[in-house]
Amino acid sequence: MSGPNDRPGDTADRIPDGPRSRRVRGGLPSRRLRGGPRAGRVRTGVPLALLLPALLGVAFLTVPLIALLVRTPWQSLPEQLTSAAVWQALRLSLLCATAATAVSLVIGVPLAWLLARVDFPGRGVVRAVVTLPLVLPPVVGGVALLMALGRNGIVGQWLDAWFGITLPFTTAGVVVAEAFVAMPFLVISVEGTLRAADPRYEEAAATLGASRFTAFRRVTLPLIAPGIAAGAVLAWARALGEFGATITFAGNFPGRTQTMPLAVYLALQSDPEAAIALSLVLLAVSIAVLAGLRDRWMSAG
Repeated sequence: MSGPNDRPGDTADRIPDGPRSRRVRGGLPSRRLRGGPRAGRVRTGVPLALLLPALLGVAFLTVPLIALLVRTPWQSLPEQLTSAAVWQALRLSLLCATAATAVSLVIGVPLAWLLARVDFPGRGVVRAVVTLPLVLPPVVGGVALLMALGRNGIVGQWLDAWFGITLPFTTAGVVVAEAFVAMPFLVISVEGTLRAADPRYEEAAATLGASRFTAFRRVTLPLIAPGIAAGAVLAWARALGEFGATITFAGNFPGRTQTMPLAVYLALQSDPEAAIALSLVLLAVSIAVLAGLRDRWMSAG
């Protein structure tokens, strides 16, 4: 109870806290307590149980790359990189990866919109099928493509009989194999961006008389452009490094289907220094693309 000499607004209550007590003014605890940390102070220490595994993870990812740089034959590197086979494989890799990314954009963005905006029976099954190439071994994906699009495949036999189109062991087959393994990265990225975007903008466009496709083209696409760009970069990088599905479905023919990963594998069997040089080129291209385009486009989100 307050005494007769207490002033209004300066009431002081005592809350017992063992042998000591802390003073509360106006019914609120003071911001600074004796013997305790200051209010608002944030601990910045890293627990040792988290720091050691984190450092181990960094070392696990960086040591192989450092080893590649250390073992690079720098003296013979110019000679290795100026060979016609290297530039042929690099040009084919860049061309096929870009074409596979374009295919993924054309059919992957509408697929992502369907999964994010339309509620239809079996949507969960379709999403599982779309993401299956992420966990499917690439060689198994190549075998599946052969069974579907090969000369005797369930679709390929009709493509050959009706249109004279043969995909296996061709440059077009490389594009198909790379698109098969790379498109899920684009679909997942775009679908996540669509789910985060506010659908009321599309609804407002529809109330103004815009068709569903016009609203998608004029409203939705600008909103999700950073997600599309990020997904395209990830898909391009995945297509650039594809090996298993490519060698199974398209083979390893220099100048036609031999991409950089296949050239690295072939050179490793006979000329390890050439394999290291090719790996260094592929590493440099991947780092340049991800560090340049991905940082710029993702920062716009």
